[in-house]
Amino acid sequence: MEYGRQEAQKGGSVELATFYVADALCGMDILNVQEINKQTDITTVPQAPGYVKGIMNLRGQIVTIIDLGRKLGLAQTGFADKTRNIIVNSRGEYIGLLVSEISDVIEAQWEAVDAPPANIGQIQGEFFKGVFKTDDHLIGILDLERVLAEDA
Repeated sequence: MEYGRQEAQKGGSVELATFYVADALCGMDILNVQEINKQTDITTVPQAPGYVKGIMNLRGQIVTIIDLGRKLGLAQTGFADKTRNIIVNSRGEYIGLLVSEISDVIEAQWEAVDAPPANIGQIQGEFFKGVFKTDDHLIGILDLERVLAEDA
């Protein structure tokens, strides 16, 4: 059963931190977000997978930076004024997700979240828990565990 559907059965809502990866509007549960920063002082790691941008030092903590565009099969995320790192904690390790632009925090009712289609704006649906439709946008809700899985 899809995660979004499991949550819908429980009812309730979730606050989504939304952001752009290239032109795709994505979101994740705001409770997964440790912080958002603009730091671009990233050290490359030789022989790392192509989607690993490198590592950075965040107040003494080593953070692996993943280019979310590359991980999702889109274009590489370039550094620009609006580029940001979304820092998440996964299995006790800090991971930075490099995104094109931060957007708004949106409240979504789980019963309004649909199962993800096969692809969302050229991104494989396997990386999403579901899709939330607003009046103006379609927001792909990232399955953070799947995105951060090494075999994905």
